[in-house]
Amino acid sequence: MRSVTEKQITEPFVISRTFDAPRELVFKAFTEPERMKEWWGPKGCKVIAAEMDLRPGGKYHYGMQTPDGSTMWGLFVYREISAPERIVLVNSFSDEKGGLTRHPMNPKWPLEMLSIFTFEEVDGDRTKLTVSWTPIDEGDEEREVFEQARSGMTQGWSGTFGQLEDYLAAVQKS
Repeated sequence: MRSVTEKQITEPFVISRTFDAPRELVFKAFTEPERMKEWWGPKGCKVIAAEMDLRPGGKYHYGMQTPDGSTMWGLFVYREISAPERIVLVNSFSDEKGGLTRHPMNPKWPLEMLSIFTFEEVDGDRTKLTVSWTPIDEGDEEREVFEQARSGMTQGWSGTFGQLEDYLAAVQKS
């Protein structure tokens, strides 16, 4: 039996994909706002605003328009940037001014997520990207929602990876 003060640990959600692109290019796709506008977010969404201060303590604040025309905002607060190997940040939904908000479609989603992106060189010209997401200071209800959303997170990240893959292929052709 757990004590009242003992916190249950949530296992991170982890997903990886290997891209046919050099690590430096994949890293730039995550660290240059003009590049992120081309692929970031759920399929069908368009980045309509983006401001990035890429340094520990800096922020990436962005707005997206969904296919139905509504707008949602997101915020990254960078904790660590080790080019081109790793980015650690806290990810959350936000309002247009950068204030934290709850998930627009699920108010029980964790308010903040620790997000770790690792970029691993494979065979010299390919990159394995691994994403790890862990809720921060989540309550029992938020933990349950996160656990129940694992298949949806897999589907969402797979779609985002597909958009990144298309972007990387197009950039390398030009």
